[in-house]
Amino acid sequence: MEQQFRRLAHSIWDCKYHVIWIPKYRRKELYGKRREIVVRTIKKWAQIKEVVILEGHAMKDHIHLCLAIPPKYSVSGMIGLLKGKSASEVMSFGTRASRMVRGRTFWARGYCVSTVGLDEATVREYIRNQEKEDRRQEEFNLL
Repeated sequence: MEQQFRRLAHSIWDCKYHVIWIPKYRRKELYGKRREIVVRTIKKWAQIKEVVILEGHAMKDHIHLCLAIPPKYSVSGMIGLLKGKSASEVMSFGTRASRMVRGRTFWARGYCVSTVGLDEATVREYIRNQEKEDRRQEEFNLL
């Protein structure tokens, strides 16, 4: 997999996260029109906030995403935004009775997140050998 860095005004970055969240009580509610609404809303707000959806899948009982989130945003803030906006959109769909069955709660509290990036062994080796590499570069530049 090719390393692709992105740019902001004062930084270059490659911050990728594997994120999962579920509907309240893990109900199997993400199908049909609701699924379309959730997917469309997540894509819309990700684009607005310059978050890249590398991979994504909406299962009946959970959302699975691989996101590249700019470092100017916190992971928790971005997931909160995506969950909040998608819940608001999906809860405004349908009849009043179907919307108000559980109040205004669609997603369960919390989420699961892990970082996706370089292999730990690669990072450790890079850190270990950085001083040698810097010396080699300095010698090369003197020539």
